[in-house]
Amino acid sequence: MATLLLVTLYEYSPLFYIAVVSLCFLVTAAVVLGWFGFDVPVFLLSHDETESVVLTPEKLMVQETNPFSLALGSGPACVSDGVSLRPCCLEPCVLSCFWGCEVSALQDALHTHQQNLRLTSPQHFLEALHPRFNYHETFYEDEKECHTCIPADQRITDFGPLPRKHYPLVAVLTLAETEARNLYNIVANVIVIHVPDGKYNLSTRILFQYLLTSQGHMHELKPLFMSAETSGPANSERSSQPAEAQTEGDAMRAETDWSEEMGRNCVICQNAAVNRVLLPCRHACVCDNCMLHFQHCPICRAFVLESFALRPTVRI
Repeated sequence: MATLLLVTLYEYSPLFYIAVVSLCFLVTAAVVLGWFGFDVPVFLLSHDETESVVLTPEKLMVQETNPFSLALGSGPACVSDGVSLRPCCLEPCVLSCFWGCEVSALQDALHTHQQNLRLTSPQHFLEALHPRFNYHETFYEDEKECHTCIPADQRITDFGPLPRKHYPLVAVLTLAETEARNLYNIVANVIVIHVPDGKYNLSTRILFQYLLTSQGHMHELKPLFMSAETSGPANSERSSQPAEAQTEGDAMRAETDWSEEMGRNCVICQNAAVNRVLLPCRHACVCDNCMLHFQHCPICRAFVLESFALRPTVRI
């Protein structure tokens, strides 16, 4: 009976056939897109499906106090004239600068810290890197802005063509007092800095930052990406003050001042403050409520594997 009805409708209404084929195509396309992980258009979802929420796993973070902070100083910088650095620490600290440090030497030193020998003092780093660097210089925190440079008699103007086997500058912050090392889990901050020279004129910038703990762990500090529409610190590398660091596994983040006065609005609702960092893209752009409705980052459309909160969420 149903077949007879469909045949009759087709004979008297060719548009019916076109509509059926189009509907079948849309449904099939939605199934294929959903199978490969793409978003299914909302109009193809039933009412029950639109109400359902797929929760993104939350990354468990451990909060640690980071006593170290280093910012690039004012003025021009190059290998010939040197560079200015501005440490700002919670405790008296020592700044050790290693010019022309071999990439493999730094990797070996960090690996050594994770294996057996804990690198907690300037002498430890000097022994771990010696003699695989060109020049070494040490500063103390009472010098607010330190200017380090390679002596002219060494006649070093560049570190060779790309790819390079030497980092231009490796700066290491360690606690000056032995008693202070027992107060913090983080005992050293290793900063790899690019300094322009005659063969590679990229502007001065921090390339990598590593935090070493007293248990022999190493965590890399990575910046967070936020919308440029509002004011406030954009990422951890731009903060000139010591901050809290949150970590889990090999991920660690320097927490900046996320107060309400400097808070950013969620890019979705434009009302609540941003409180979620999406991983792995590290975009901090949504609030806790809007996070429940997205599987893809609203900024870069990357699939969200995990997320973590900038501030603890109070649940009632």
